[in-house]
Amino acid sequence: MLRLDVDGATSVITGAASGMGADVARQLAARGARIALLDRNAEGLAAVAATLPGTGHTVHVVDLTDDAAVRAIAAEVAASHPRVQTLITCAGSSMLGDIDQLTMEEMRWLMDVNLWGTVNITQALLPALREQPAAHITHLVSIYGLAAPAGRIPYAMSKYAVRGFTEALRNELSGSTVSVGAIYPAGVKTGIILHGRFAAAIDPAVADRAAQAQARMYHTEPADAARRIVDATIARKPRTMVGREARLVDVLARVLPTRYWAFMRRPLREAIDTTTPVR
Repeated sequence: MLRLDVDGATSVITGAASGMGADVARQLAARGARIALLDRNAEGLAAVAATLPGTGHTVHVVDLTDDAAVRAIAAEVAASHPRVQTLITCAGSSMLGDIDQLTMEEMRWLMDVNLWGTVNITQALLPALREQPAAHITHLVSIYGLAAPAGRIPYAMSKYAVRGFTEALRNELSGSTVSVGAIYPAGVKTGIILHGRFAAAIDPAVADRAAQAQARMYHTEPADAARRIVDATIARKPRTMVGREARLVDVLARVLPTRYWAFMRRPLREAIDTTTPVR
């Protein structure tokens, strides 16, 4: 498959105000790409934009769960950038809590952000991507789109759904000029777990303890993960693991599809404990 030449072309990045999205933007800009930065956080977007080398970058404040706003932003991006070559969806959030603690509203909120936000911007920008001789869509899934742990039902549901959307879209666009890839990161040291939400029924101190335990398991630097994401996008790879744990879990879930939790439970025990009181 033809590799992308990003120099002078535009990459659209969601979740670009912080974390991996910001690092992906910096690395692509360093390779000569023009960047369209999308996020809800206007202040964060402005700060990231100020660090980008090169010219022609644009900032777009948008809530990806707002259908009309996404359509408007897609038209704005297409008007500002005649060569929209890649879309990289880094936007997302997390939700702590087990099934007895979560409400339907809380679970629907996370699905709206992680799944429907991804679907929304992908569908809206697809016409612009199709205009290029070669283009690529990169969706960030998660290690929890490979194996579903206890205590993370909404997050796992959303990431399995993003995985399904990505694979179905890849097959649907097979033979076209637009390729589609999935990234499965594990343990990247971003603030998603520490700044994510938790079920209202959980004691905040307990939720913080669980989030801190999860964060201690993260080993990959955002810049290193971003480098893998950029390389996979340029190479138009269909499937990329980021981090040793992702590769291990991928194999474990395929070899033991109904028994992998027996091996994952112990290392995750503190991170999924949202009931034991903090003393």
